[in-house]
Amino acid sequence: MGRPVIEIGRPTASGNANATVVPNPTRASLREVASLFFRLGLTAFGGPAGATALMRDEVVRRRRWVTEQRFLDLLGVSNIIPGPSATELAMFLGRERAGWLAFGLAGLLYILPSTAIVLALAWSYVRFGATPQAIWILAGVKPVIVAVLVQAVWGLGRSAVKGPFVGIVGVAAFVLYLFGLDPIVLLLAAGAVVLLVRNAERLRQGGAVALGFPGLAIEQLALGAIVPAMPFSLGLLFVTCLKIGALLFGGGYVLIALLRPEFVEGLGWVSDAQLLDAVAVGQITPGPLSTAATFLGYLVGGVPGALVATAGIFLPSFAVAAVASPAVSRLRGSVWTSAFLDGVNVAAVALMAGVTWQLGRIAIIDWPGGAAFVVAAVLLLKFRAPSVYLVIVGAVLGLLRHLLAA
Repeated sequence: MGRPVIEIGRPTASGNANATVVPNPTRASLREVASLFFRLGLTAFGGPAGATALMRDEVVRRRRWVTEQRFLDLLGVSNIIPGPSATELAMFLGRERAGWLAFGLAGLLYILPSTAIVLALAWSYVRFGATPQAIWILAGVKPVIVAVLVQAVWGLGRSAVKGPFVGIVGVAAFVLYLFGLDPIVLLLAAGAVVLLVRNAERLRQGGAVALGFPGLAIEQLALGAIVPAMPFSLGLLFVTCLKIGALLFGGGYVLIALLRPEFVEGLGWVSDAQLLDAVAVGQITPGPLSTAATFLGYLVGGVPGALVATAGIFLPSFAVAAVASPAVSRLRGSVWTSAFLDGVNVAAVALMAGVTWQLGRIAIIDWPGGAAFVVAAVLLLKFRAPSVYLVIVGAVLGLLRHLLAA
């Protein structure tokens, strides 16, 4: 086993308890990173919020790679830079554990299982003419995922709510999210509000605000509108997915809003029904929701199209996360950016609470689902059972219910 990156509760030489020292990778630590994120890529159902909850359970509660506060900071930054937030969080955590080699390894191994599964489902979709049904898996998995989300919201919330005012900001973000306000707007607005209120005296004295978030300039990769009904080419597919990946603030929450103007309205390559099928496949498979682009790429260009689309939509996240990762400790060290991160963190937890509420209403619709949720919640909160194993058990129980009902 490699040496932990952060000694819990112990500050570095600079006196910053949230700073991190990135170790040199060892075979043991790289194997540990590879094993964990490949397994999460196979089991992280529930979209970005579900993946975040599973990562937190593994790296904070069970393995103690990072502190709760460090995890929140990494989560906050992954939510305000472009790209799939859960994938970027995986890369950040890989670097925390074993350096830059693990940074890329964690991201790739988190993406690959989902990509392979979506590619297989896309082949089946084209061959048989209908979206493969996975309701029997979801019936068992969803209540467990809701319980994992509840555990994560409870644990992260205790660290994120730093005083009554920050708590009020979190409640406001939760309510506004349920009313449909854009998630990235909520994250940035919450950060700005906490920054301004906490530093009001400095502002009155003429202090300058310099946030300096690296990587945001990649938004300039937007290439303008695509001409409608363009003939298909792998190059155009790659550029389109690259643009979406560069502008995908908020991760999976806003993916469909970016896919439709390009693939349906702009290029005319797929129909609304096919787009919804792609998003559905992304939701019922583990790993990042952005693998919906893999599905669309296969529909329009076969296996080469799937691979090109996957590379295009994920490449910006690797580039931006690589730039942003070293800056996380510096952001926490500034009174300005520290306040901003506190606001973003509490809003991120509020978004997770909102997703938990929405998924709970969908997932828990009968007494078996309710019983599964209660049992999973008790096992997680009281007995600290491994969440990944509970997800697998939930999938097996869902399959058994399907077989018994058949």
